[in-house]
Amino acid sequence: MSQMTPEVSRLLEKALSLSIDEQEALADSLISNLSDKVDEGVQAAWEAEIGKRIAELDSGKAKTTPWSEVRRRNLRMTQRLNQIGQCKHRSIHL
Repeated sequence: MSQMTPEVSRLLEKALSLSIDEQEALADSLISNLSDKVDEGVQAAWEAEIGKRIAELDSGKAKTTPWSEVRRRNLRMTQRLNQIGQCKHRSIHL
């Protein structure tokens, strides 16, 4: 998986501040744009992984995290990454 650039982190932070409907429309547009570029083998692997995860959820083996907690963690991580990028020239590690 590629790393997020500071620009992508800023875009993500802005996207997360959108309403749920706006986030859904944005995600749908991004996914639709990628659909023509997805390798069939990769698609099959994702479908198998999705099936496995659904089975783990249904069986109780996997535990979920509320969206509010995931969002809070992601925003905190994005802020830290932005701070690291801003402080990098001073060798400050957060």
